[in-house]
Amino acid sequence: MRAVAARVSRAAVRVAGEVVGAIEGPGLLVLLGVHRDDTADAVPTMARKLHELRILPGERSCAELGAPLLVVSQFTLYGDIRKGRRPSWSAAAPPGQAEPVVDAVVAALRERGATVETGVFGAQMEVESVNDGPFTLIIEV
Repeated sequence: MRAVAARVSRAAVRVAGEVVGAIEGPGLLVLLGVHRDDTADAVPTMARKLHELRILPGERSCAELGAPLLVVSQFTLYGDIRKGRRPSWSAAAPPGQAEPVVDAVVAALRERGATVETGVFGAQMEVESVNDGPFTLIIEV
């Protein structure tokens, strides 16, 4: 599983022009991709890392500040362009496998007490963010 976590002052995701998830920061915008070999075993680790990632003001985490997270599924994080110019998506989990894993990460974050907003799995989304810093990390578990 791979995530790109950006520290934001605000972020939102729209589907068909309508806001389906939004946060006011400080907080994290998390683009989350699921690899075809990922299992539910990685879910608690990813949720813990995201919730306890100390990149918010004062080197504090969402857990410490009660800061929100906006989680958006992003299969393109596993795009491979080593051969040619057209990405291969073969490493990304198919939707039927990926969606329950993304949902499980969101559920695990909420079980930890996190405030979590989401996009809509598989939808054409417009993601808007105001990065704070900017400060962006790639997290793999």
